[in-house]
Amino acid sequence: MHAEGFFYQALVYLGATVVSVPLAKRFGLGSVLGYLLAGVLIGPFGLGLVGQEGADVMHFAEFGVVMMLFVVGLELEPALLWRMRVPIVGLGGLQVAATTAVFGAIGLVLGLPWRVAVALGLTLAMSSTAIAVQTLQEKGLMKSSAGKSAFAVLLFQDLAVIPILAVFPLLASGPPAASTTAHDDTWVAHLPGWAQTLVVLATVGAIVFAGRFGLGYVFRTIAKTRLRELFTAATLLLVIGIAVLMTKVGLSPALGTFVAGVVLAGSEYRHELESDIDPFKGLLLGLFFIAVGASINFTLVAESPGRMAAIVVGILAVKLALLFGLGRIFKLTFDQGFLFGAALSQVGEFAFVLLSYGLQERVLPAEVANPAAAAVAISMAFTPLLMLFAEHVVLPRAAVTVGDNRESDEVDEENAVIVAGFGRFGQIVTRLLRLNGVGVTVLDADSEQVDALRGFGHKVFYGDATRMDLLQAAGAHRAKLFIVAIDNHEKAIELVRELRTHYPHLRIFVRAAGRSEAFEFIREGVDHVYRELFGSSIRLGTHALEALGMRAHRAYRAGQIFARHDERVLREMASIRREGDWLSEVRQRTDDVERTMRADIASAAPEIREDSAWDPDSLREDVAQGTFPTPSIRVQTPEAE
Repeated sequence: MHAEGFFYQALVYLGATVVSVPLAKRFGLGSVLGYLLAGVLIGPFGLGLVGQEGADVMHFAEFGVVMMLFVVGLELEPALLWRMRVPIVGLGGLQVAATTAVFGAIGLVLGLPWRVAVALGLTLAMSSTAIAVQTLQEKGLMKSSAGKSAFAVLLFQDLAVIPILAVFPLLASGPPAASTTAHDDTWVAHLPGWAQTLVVLATVGAIVFAGRFGLGYVFRTIAKTRLRELFTAATLLLVIGIAVLMTKVGLSPALGTFVAGVVLAGSEYRHELESDIDPFKGLLLGLFFIAVGASINFTLVAESPGRMAAIVVGILAVKLALLFGLGRIFKLTFDQGFLFGAALSQVGEFAFVLLSYGLQERVLPAEVANPAAAAVAISMAFTPLLMLFAEHVVLPRAAVTVGDNRESDEVDEENAVIVAGFGRFGQIVTRLLRLNGVGVTVLDADSEQVDALRGFGHKVFYGDATRMDLLQAAGAHRAKLFIVAIDNHEKAIELVRELRTHYPHLRIFVRAAGRSEAFEFIREGVDHVYRELFGSSIRLGTHALEALGMRAHRAYRAGQIFARHDERVLREMASIRREGDWLSEVRQRTDDVERTMRADIASAAPEIREDSAWDPDSLREDVAQGTFPTPSIRVQTPEAE
């Protein structure tokens, strides 16, 4: 019966995930909101498919947060973390202190005893690492100023766990109830404060030391066995072991695994560790979000809907205003400040632990803790909606009415080529042009990126390339070529339209992420569209053919024929808009290229020096007109086949 219950619960949770998340993504709501809605649907206040065991599920699923912090740590170098020390300590410390003070003051105004008000303020100061990080990652905002600031605050909140737990017993108004949490089951619970600090520091130091000097050897030994499942088991053992160790010394397990991830960020096995953990992390995080949705007490909400609405709206509004203000103090722009506030305005999962601990220590009465727990869950559910509002309503208006506080640079040069966007793609193009004596004016709208690149000696001008005054100052009216290397597709389309309208003489070269983006640029009349992974993919395929024994010139020829055919198909397909026609055309074009490649293999002559497949279209035309010297191509001739 127990086994049947387990499989039934697994069926319910997995079924809810598979149905709800694709629907939420289809309507642009994001996976987090999909999981939360699934939890509401199957929970005790929805269809009732799961009951009170949801609390146990949430406790288990919180391990997904631990794994997520380990993966985030793997992507951070220790030097980068050190550079973040100011936002971690300064911004994070101010956020916890200010939020606690404001909610504590509100509690006093509402007539709560000061002990209860302080405890409630400390609880509401926490934000949800799982929801904030997952939502920011989905939207590609983790590396933005708002994303970095949000992560710094969340990291400080994890550091604040021990002092908050230490303060709660001091706020008790009576003897503690029977222990209902695992807090007293730690190695340091009965040690004096100074000894607890030493044990914690020693534990963190041991993790750092083992990561730097021991784990590399362990993973190299395991890798030699060539058993992938053993490497996966070792990775899980590492994460679980550190989580248990940190729990035993009273620290947040997520903080411990994050430290381990940072230490292993420079390991040669970083990518293997990340790929092994990622599936478990995703499933457990989804389970956690479902459990949060199922835990919302709609009975309590129905008893006093106005009161609960006021509590939830008040929490979100107060935290959003405080976070936005702190963000502005720390030089975040209007849009980044609002994103920062929206991402952290909810109350976090650790609040459930604090509320339970507060009840146990007789700090919080049940009539305060129970509505607070319901408000915490609802605030977490509202965060994805608030982020959608920020993304689609507030931020577009902010870009027009407020913009960046920083003024655009005065462009003091005019060149034949202008490049908009100086990321990885734009940097390579610009370096190639400059090394060949071509003058290039570079524009970029990311102020942090501009400042960082100037530190490396690059000459980059800050400003939004879609502004006509900036384009005029950059010499677009005299330039010959404009390269659009912006990674924001909507901005790139807007820029292309402005250029074609106001500077029709310019030859426009555009970077596209893939075929769908390329179709849009072609429909806008752009002749030179370059898919960012297409060239490197052709090169890799060509070299793969060589590695399998094909002669170098034959492999090169095959790559050129495929590339030319694919480019022709791309332009022909851009005019097709109906999905049914498009799919049938794709199948037809795929058959065409296969026939072309087979025919070429069958009819290939031994001597192909004059074969046009060696040259791209533009070079072949120049050679035919006598305006460009025929390239001398050196082919390393292998032994006779």
